[in-house]
Amino acid sequence: MTRDTRRRRGALRPQEQQPKTCSSCYCCPTMDFLMSGLAACGACLFTNPLEVVKTRMQLQGELQAPGTYRRHYRNVFHAFITIGKVDGLAALQKGLAPALLYQFLMNGIRLGTYGLAEAGGCLHTAEGTLSPVRSAAAGALAGVMGAYLGSPIYMVKTHLQAQAATEIAVGHQYNHQGMFQALIKIGQKYGLVGLWRGALGGLPRVIVGSSTQLCTFSSTKDLVTQWEIFPPQSWKVALVAAMVSSIAVVLAMTPFDVVSTRLYNQPTDAQGKGLMYRGLLDALLQTARIEGIWGMYKGIGASYFRLGPHTILSLFFWDQLRTLYYVYTK
Repeated sequence: MTRDTRRRRGALRPQEQQPKTCSSCYCCPTMDFLMSGLAACGACLFTNPLEVVKTRMQLQGELQAPGTYRRHYRNVFHAFITIGKVDGLAALQKGLAPALLYQFLMNGIRLGTYGLAEAGGCLHTAEGTLSPVRSAAAGALAGVMGAYLGSPIYMVKTHLQAQAATEIAVGHQYNHQGMFQALIKIGQKYGLVGLWRGALGGLPRVIVGSSTQLCTFSSTKDLVTQWEIFPPQSWKVALVAAMVSSIAVVLAMTPFDVVSTRLYNQPTDAQGKGLMYRGLLDALLQTARIEGIWGMYKGIGASYFRLGPHTILSLFFWDQLRTLYYVYTK
């Protein structure tokens, strides 16, 4: 065997032995969107009670100075006990139907689009390294597409989760009977414009959250893989990356999440125009001026307890489903 032959074979070995990770797996578009939606729904089943608590804590004391209103929910754990005692345990899963539908639509589009961009090599530089700028831009664009299409479902979800017994009610109470009844009622009264009310105000929340989540998840996963802390293709790689991503998401997204919840839930006039806020900037300024900077981070504990597990579970399920798909179809 010549030296050149040995050199060529030796050069191939590392590449041959390198395991194929989920980042390099290519799924057909239909399967990628389906698996992304299913992953988000799986996470939602566990985290919807935390979404109920988060929504109510964000609406508590809306546009009221600290100390001037009664706090029905002192913290996450007190909120769980209060809702379960007054509204019943079933109330902790309020809005589950629209929450599942929204997660399937929004994250199916968001994670599916991002996954296709990742598999197509659009997120890497010419040297083959992950580009944080491209990753963040792809995550933001994918998030905007999913969130705008699912906005009517998210609005109804917010209305249903805010509904409570009079003694613990916060925010405006719409008293819907269910998801379909709410969508039909809003559509008949305000038309398509009414169904997408608050959609533009909710986009910054998704842009910041999605770009932060997907960028930090992909970057952390690449670093952990390069450092060889865990065996190749280990589920622990995705879990660690998702845990890091969840912290970044909560810190970056909470102010926009608070404002988005309030824009969706505010009362409207006969034309469907909001009576409390003129838009995103007005909501941000009013909240900061009246409630202070901490008003922008209301319910951050509930946000983490919800976003943390949801981010970890959805990204973990997504990564594992794509890996399983690759293993059984290769």
